[in-house]
Amino acid sequence: MKKTIFNIMYWSLTGFALIQFIPVDRTNKPVKKSENFVDIYRTPSDVRALLKTACYDCHSNETEYPGYAYVAPVSWSIKDHVNSGREHLNFSEWGTFNADLKKYMLENSIADIQQNRMPLAGYIAQHPGARLSAADQKLLIDYFSEIMKKQQN
Repeated sequence: MKKTIFNIMYWSLTGFALIQFIPVDRTNKPVKKSENFVDIYRTPSDVRALLKTACYDCHSNETEYPGYAYVAPVSWSIKDHVNSGREHLNFSEWGTFNADLKKYMLENSIADIQQNRMPLAGYIAQHPGARLSAADQKLLIDYFSEIMKKQQN
């Protein structure tokens, strides 16, 4: 029995150690001010700070990976979430999107905020500062709505 437990622990630790050698690319693409959402719209500092705190880690090329993002298999999950977030909305590449896509992303962002789908609960658990208060939600929704109105004119 002791030998079996020892074998299980040995192979589990060996497996855990070995998976640390599977690389995860955590490099961010360079951000061009001419394409970055907050630079294009000269976003006010309060909204900019809120976006950077609650959105930019998953929805930009400015991801700041925490220490636990360097430990497999957690690193794989985090990278998958970042890739998925960037696929749905990447503020760093905003200037490359056409008007219809921008409108769609703003509408979805408003709906996600209103329905408390964003930021994700798992992200908030690790980054409590990303939690959006009712005032924060209103600020972002109003700002996104204002941008949509300007684009329609």
